[in-house]
Amino acid sequence: MRMNRRRFIERAGTTLGAAATLTVSDLSCAQETQSDGGPKVWLHMTQAELDAAYNQRVYAPNMDLVQKRRLAQVAAAKSRLGEPEIFSYGESPMERLLVYRTEKRNAPIQVWVHGGTWRFGSADAQIEKAEPIVNAGGHCILVDFSRVDDEGVSLSDLVRQVRDAVAWVYRRADDINGNRDRIFVSGHSSGGHLAGVLLTTDWANTHDLPLDVIKGGLCASGMFDLTPVRLSWRNSYLKLTDDEVEQLSPQRHIRHLNAPVIVAYGTEETPEFKRQSRDFAAAVKQAGKPVSLLVAEGHNHFEIAETYANPYGLLGNAVLTQMGLVKS
Repeated sequence: MRMNRRRFIERAGTTLGAAATLTVSDLSCAQETQSDGGPKVWLHMTQAELDAAYNQRVYAPNMDLVQKRRLAQVAAAKSRLGEPEIFSYGESPMERLLVYRTEKRNAPIQVWVHGGTWRFGSADAQIEKAEPIVNAGGHCILVDFSRVDDEGVSLSDLVRQVRDAVAWVYRRADDINGNRDRIFVSGHSSGGHLAGVLLTTDWANTHDLPLDVIKGGLCASGMFDLTPVRLSWRNSYLKLTDDEVEQLSPQRHIRHLNAPVIVAYGTEETPEFKRQSRDFAAAVKQAGKPVSLLVAEGHNHFEIAETYANPYGLLGNAVLTQMGLVKS
């Protein structure tokens, strides 16, 4: 007998999104039409439902298995690629770039921004993302940055850091035999949000750089309007202000978008992550700017990220095509 949806969501969404162990039956309950119990705090969702919609484990019960598989891919890729070159783009020890170069000179550059709820993750654990790009003839730069759990660090600080990283890549492209006129960015999850921020940055105002520093981008499974994020359990660590919601929501700054953007999500993601991607893509299209919306059938939040490391995968092929390294 299946668990009542309200009881399930309360169990999964309380304790500020604590990880819950789910059964297939539980997951099917989570995806049913929401109950009528409790006040609605965002769209049709109660607080517990909204919290669950920003808790990946609720909709991806195989999260640990995918992570184990991905770490094996990281190790295999590192054994083939070797150690990266490491450059500092700022004064903090976290402000560093892991650079994997192709043998070709003046090659296009892909800047990857990792996810991890803005709290976890590192460039070291993303090396498998570089392999298909390097093999196809591009440079791949993995960005490290601080975490919002670090003392005195806010989401605004992370945004400043990744912007500084892109500015470093533009100004120092010659140092890695890269083409500063072919810089691309991509990211997944919270990294998808940060990639969206980079794509909608007024570069002339923030770094005295050309408005079209970035020539294309991929935002996979990201968040583009921080209003519901602030209303969810995630604000317990983000502590977003009104100004941060306004300034750090890519969907509110599409006027500064000067490059084609690919937006992607999986059909098995949470309802909010799917809605966020669809709404962002629709807003870009409405603004008359180039956008592609990719939907990974049968993929959850973590499974779609795996397709980036595969040159024939949904995300991997999209990035290589956007960079001009493979034919569409």
